[in-house]
Amino acid sequence: MKRESSSGSSASEDSSYLKEEVNVDSDDDSNYLEGGNSDANVFSGEGQSPRQGYTLLREEEIGQLQEDDIVGVSTVLSISKSAACFLLCHFSWRVNRLKDEWFSDEDKVRETAGLLRKPVFLHRLGSVNCGICFDDYDYSCDELAGGTIFSAACGHPFCKDCWTGYISTSINDGPGCLMLRCPEPSCTAAVDLDLIRNVLKNQHDHEIERYKRYLLRSYVEKHKQMKWCPAPDCEYAVKVFDEDLTGNGSCYDVSCSCSNSFCWNCVEEVHSPVQCDTVGKWILKNKDDSQNAQWIVVNTKPCPKCKTPIEKNNGCNHMRCSPPCGHHFCWLCLGPLGCKCNSFNRAANQNAKKEESQSERERKRLKMSLERYNHYYVRWANNQASKKKAVESLHKAQTVYIVKLASKPIPFLTKTNDFEFIIEAWKQIIECRQVIKWTYAYGYYIPEETKYDKKRQLFEYLQGQAEHSLERLHQCAETEVIGFVKDWAPLEKFPDFRLKLIQLTNVTGTYFKKLVTALENGLSEVETS
Repeated sequence: MKRESSSGSSASEDSSYLKEEVNVDSDDDSNYLEGGNSDANVFSGEGQSPRQGYTLLREEEIGQLQEDDIVGVSTVLSISKSAACFLLCHFSWRVNRLKDEWFSDEDKVRETAGLLRKPVFLHRLGSVNCGICFDDYDYSCDELAGGTIFSAACGHPFCKDCWTGYISTSINDGPGCLMLRCPEPSCTAAVDLDLIRNVLKNQHDHEIERYKRYLLRSYVEKHKQMKWCPAPDCEYAVKVFDEDLTGNGSCYDVSCSCSNSFCWNCVEEVHSPVQCDTVGKWILKNKDDSQNAQWIVVNTKPCPKCKTPIEKNNGCNHMRCSPPCGHHFCWLCLGPLGCKCNSFNRAANQNAKKEESQSERERKRLKMSLERYNHYYVRWANNQASKKKAVESLHKAQTVYIVKLASKPIPFLTKTNDFEFIIEAWKQIIECRQVIKWTYAYGYYIPEETKYDKKRQLFEYLQGQAEHSLERLHQCAETEVIGFVKDWAPLEKFPDFRLKLIQLTNVTGTYFKKLVTALENGLSEVETS
């Protein structure tokens, strides 16, 4: 959802802060049908621009970009493509940085990366001892002709079987194989792609392909303006054109061809209007066991003997700790059975009064904190479930409802494309459910201090208006269309339904755009001092 700039004068103007051409708080459906272009596309113009600012790349296109960088570096630095590939991996595929450092101090770059000018170990043709298995091998034939002894640029000789085991194990261990070095412990010479191909060719081609895949993935993962789509089994990457649009902590929404939408900056799901760091804290909190600890403090008491937390699940105050403890005590005062805790013993409680009051205050504070978290989390999760259901409804509308409607004798609406407004309405519902869902995380992190009361009140008002508008749209798209599909409603009323749904879609989309802008600006019209 692309955001627009918003303006306002003061917090007292709540009712006009996101003023629309229609009254979204009214229960009269006719208010939604005043003015506006009934044929407007709710996903055109400023409502949606799914490909503006970024592009999607298939693996073949990424591979071509990678090959262009390798060839360019190889040509400029006058080194082999295999050496250029290893250098680029070493420099995280930053071409300009590699060139700058190379021409500034070539010897230092070679030494750091392990690209030696001359071998450090020389051996003559004949019998050569493998440095790993210590067997003797004939070094009378060339490596490229299928020899049994291979070496990196350093010259340390190892037999093909030992090289195969060394390289295969490294590739199977993961992407660390891209920075593979000579097996000689004291040597840092690079093991490049040419050597890997010569050793593994014919019998281990699948491992060569895995190595190339690691190369391809590292090219994207190290690129500042490129990231993989996080959807399972998706092979697309997203490349942004302007690096300034990203990395500022705000949600930068992108949509992949696999239908997955996500934030480019944090690679989480789309979370406007919440900042990326807030999303991280909220997700961590939902996974954190501290909420369980708070529940235990609020809803249990420790056994006076073994200190095990006990929950009271029956009406009687006679408690018995579970074996092996088995201690019997009173739930109210934690004293032994037969206690007279109905009367207040001032002498016995005078010294513990301060400590107990502090404990009770902490208990109440934790209980309120837990209830507050549950309030926001339940509504966050409910909107997540509603969004999931809306996605299913969208699929059903595309495959069932529209097909049936297109077969009915509705005036001027005989083609499947004539019912696209229903699809657009469901897309708007899905998008708005996602926004409303994250507004609850936004609300949870508004500070509880008194100086933020006005900001909280304005936020809750705007959120309530947005939910009201969304519920009207959702109900119209979900229930009223069924009447025409199942012939419960007369077809002559379908044009009125069409106009109503289009207007509801437009109004809801416009309101939510303004809501997102207002929240991303921190409700700046409200004074917090």
